[in-house]
Amino acid sequence: MTNEELQLLVEEVSLQFFQKPFRHLAIFNSRLKTTGGRYILQTHNIEINKRYLEQLGREELIGIVKHELCHYHLHLEKKGYKHQDKDFKNLMMQVGAPRFCRQLPDRPKTNRSAKIYVYSCLGCSLVFKRKRTVNVKKYVCGRCKGKLKQITVLTSE
Repeated sequence: MTNEELQLLVEEVSLQFFQKPFRHLAIFNSRLKTTGGRYILQTHNIEINKRYLEQLGREELIGIVKHELCHYHLHLEKKGYKHQDKDFKNLMMQVGAPRFCRQLPDRPKTNRSAKIYVYSCLGCSLVFKRKRTVNVKKYVCGRCKGKLKQITVLTSE
């Protein structure tokens, strides 16, 4: 699918599901990595990740287009176009747009919370558990201002 074909598809989806024309530019953006598409507020253009079409098919692409068109039409009507706005949620339900796009098969899901770092205070023996590492040379205990020492790293594998 080319950018011209994508433009026609977005215009068709806009008329079919929203009964409103799409008067801006829709293009593929190969730099998008973690999202299916985005609506740009300043230019009113829509950018789509082409890998979703290649790996998940036309139906997933249409879902992404519907989602971005919800942002587009609500923003132009000066209504709530953000994900948390009631107008946005209502319009998404009316047109059957997905809230999130599916995960790409070639992009494995990473478990960011796989490690827990455990620290202990040398002064008051208070135990700290953190998802991120703590620089023990820079930070001290919040209770007694004592030095910290890393005890262990817990993994959930």
